Amino acid sequence: MEKRPALGKGLSALIPDVPDVRPGTTPTEVDVDLISPNEHQPRHQFEDGRLDELARSIQANGVIQPIIVRRVDGGYRIIAGERRWRAAQRAGLTRVPVVVKEVAAGQDAQLLEMALIENIQREDLNPIDEAGAYEKLSTDFKMTQEEIAAAVGKDRSSVANHLRLLKLPQEVRAEVAGGRLSMGHARALLAISDEGGQRQLAREVITQNLSVRETEAMVKRLGSPAPSERSAPAGPDVHTRAAQEKLRMALGTRVRIVRRGKGGRIEIDFTSEDELQRLYERLVN
Repeated sequence: MEKRPALGKGLSALIPDVPDVRPGTTPTEVDVDLISPNEHQPRHQFEDGRLDELARSIQANGVIQPIIVRRVDGGYRIIAGERRWRAAQRAGLTRVPVVVKEVAAGQDAQLLEMALIENIQREDLNPIDEAGAYEKLSTDFKMTQEEIAAAVGKDRSSVANHLRLLKLPQEVRAEVAGGRLSMGHARALLAISDEGGQRQLAREVITQNLSVRETEAMVKRLGSPAPSERSAPAGPDVHTRAAQEKLRMALGTRVRIVRRGKGGRIEIDFTSEDELQRLYERLVN
């Protein structure tokens, strides 16, 4: 495989001829500039560090696994292998091995469906990109959750749980995609009914480095009224309830304002020494 020259290219390299590569299973080398990304690529984030690692491997060993492409006007469109294509460019290669898949008239949708499934199976997608891919299979190709699960070799419940992540606010989805929140954290946050609460608790989880179990416990506390509240014949007035809610979201635990005439007290729940320490630091800082 050729390395990209350090200096400029000639005119013929800038406007290369598209070689007549026959469809099949035998790899053929083509110019990287003739290849374009797949518009149905499920991966939306390509980590620079991972691409650099792959580029160094390609520099040392070449592109071991060919890129799967289909022929389009003026070149080729990637079906699977966009990471390898991007890394090959970083490694300075001008040509890469490809396998061309034949696309008959009227079969574009079927091939793109297969391409999307292949990418899900082969790539280490983050949960949000994987959820987006499942949604595309559902909306664009009218596949049921059962059909998607069978196609990608996963349980239907796994597909359903990923799709539920798309109900989270964009800010929270970005934290999941970036790896700052895990799939377990995200599923716990879904139990909170309002988006503001989901955003607030997500920031708390990241700031306090809470585990999934701690996050689930906090969600349970936030959503469960105290026994005294359940048995009280009449709850606090609307202004007191609003104040309790703001304190609840700010501290990440259940808070009660108990009035006695013009005075009263504020009760803040905690379930462990670690949580008490967290609340103390939050209140005094």
